[in-house]
Amino acid sequence: MDISSTIARRIRELRDAQGWSLDALAERSAVSRSNISLIERGQSSPTAVVLDKLATALDVSLASLFEQPSTMPFVEPSPVSRAAEQSLWSDPESGYIRRNLSPAARSPIQLVEVNFPAGQRVAYDTGMRDSEIHQQVWVIEGVMEMTVGEKQWRLETGDCLAMRLDCPIVYRNPTRKPARYLVALNISSTNDLRSNR
Repeated sequence: MDISSTIARRIRELRDAQGWSLDALAERSAVSRSNISLIERGQSSPTAVVLDKLATALDVSLASLFEQPSTMPFVEPSPVSRAAEQSLWSDPESGYIRRNLSPAARSPIQLVEVNFPAGQRVAYDTGMRDSEIHQQVWVIEGVMEMTVGEKQWRLETGDCLAMRLDCPIVYRNPTRKPARYLVALNISSTNDLRSNR
């Protein structure tokens, strides 16, 4: 299954699981009904910003929209993710390339590798979710400027920034060279948080 089909299927599955119509998801995400319909049919190449709006409305991480569906529902998913099988996706607006590193086995941790082109910028209007998502960005090569809410950091090779996904976030490569970084996400629902208190 190609990555566009994977995204289409995941968004449709997540919307159906909520029992939402296209109109309901459009209202919650501020993405037009027609755009969502095209995405779900695999006829549109959504930008990272659009996918983030949908993920926020669906109360999942952006990375979860790239998860491969299980072809055998009664078989335990593999705990190994082979490099040759990891899905690649390129944002049609900025050209950044993301690789989902995590295996199909369910885990509260997700790993993503990103190659971010020189001089590019992506701004997410990330807001509050019912699930609490914590993220760390570790720069492997190059320089990234990160704005989380009203705070800004310049991250160089080896630097790591921790954040919670509950406010707008801007990723920017201010240099003339590409950057590469690892994103680690930890996801827990508010029900999990309440039961641990």
